[in-house]
Amino acid sequence: MEEMAIVFSPKYYEHNTGRDHPESSRRLKTVMRELKRLNLFSATTGCQLVEPELASIENLELVHDPEYVGLVKRICELGGGLLDLGDTVVSPKSFEVARYAVGGARKAVDSVLDGNYQKAFALVRPPGHHAGPYYGAGFCVFNNVAVAAAYLIEQHSFERVLILDVDAHHGNGTQEIFYDSEKALYMSLHEDPREFPGTGFVDEVGEGAGLGYNVNVPLPFGTGDEEYMKAFDEVVVPVARQYEPQFVLVSVGYDSHYGDPVGKLQLSAAAYESIFKKTLDLASTVCQGRLVAVLEGGYNLGQLGKLAALTISRMADFSYSMKDGTPPANSNVARRARRVIEKVEKAHSAFWKLRA
Repeated sequence: MEEMAIVFSPKYYEHNTGRDHPESSRRLKTVMRELKRLNLFSATTGCQLVEPELASIENLELVHDPEYVGLVKRICELGGGLLDLGDTVVSPKSFEVARYAVGGARKAVDSVLDGNYQKAFALVRPPGHHAGPYYGAGFCVFNNVAVAAAYLIEQHSFERVLILDVDAHHGNGTQEIFYDSEKALYMSLHEDPREFPGTGFVDEVGEGAGLGYNVNVPLPFGTGDEEYMKAFDEVVVPVARQYEPQFVLVSVGYDSHYGDPVGKLQLSAAAYESIFKKTLDLASTVCQGRLVAVLEGGYNLGQLGKLAALTISRMADFSYSMKDGTPPANSNVARRARRVIEKVEKAHSAFWKLRA
């Protein structure tokens, strides 16, 4: 068993998005139910529950405009409302809860940096990767992973931080925050972003000092395990190895699972196992195993707890199995996915040694 921190607080339940909203407190409740059913926090598993800390305003402003931070605070003080034109909802307690979400990601990073744990998973909400410097979007208020990365760069002088995003949707906020920086390599595998969020295309490769350090793999709707893992093996792994990150951060969305009501990819539980095995192997090879995962999406309440338990079990190296099927392959989708992978390899062959 390996020592691992699970950062969580019941405070995350207090972010109230209203009746029938997909990003509700029920998401974390079903995860915690499954983890407790497994007696995960016993001495035999190596996992320990760690309380998050409240992120300071200065922490938020590592990546967010002060005016945006102030706007969120005022809207919450006035009783809540929408942060965007869609469904990014805040309630009276959301400003504080969102600060605890950022603080949870930072606490996870500190737990690894301090040497107390080999790795950590921040089970936080609201999610973060759609939140940009001056806006919230896609259920996200503040960008938890981006603040964690900026914290490593700005306050711990890290030169190379890998942010791997395996949510079903492109992390437009994370991309924008680090688009001109070589100190954070942002790599995202996601569904076709034309419907949402409108960013994450192959030709978005970074700019200025960040040219080549932004890698998008926009896969067609219905992409399954084989093509997804092909993209992982042929793009993510070789680029990440060449980058040699000093720390690995993972934005984990379980909405890429075929049973998710929001995402439109077709991954099975086996693919999530493979994603984490390969990412853990990568971290072990290049950065002494320093890895922190942060929860993003995932909205199938019947599967979310099991998927989270499955990936946590791989991180902590204890036994857990999940019964799950594999959707039938679609040859047309597979061909389109392979063409996308080829385009990504061609777009980034100027920056990295790839097959193209």
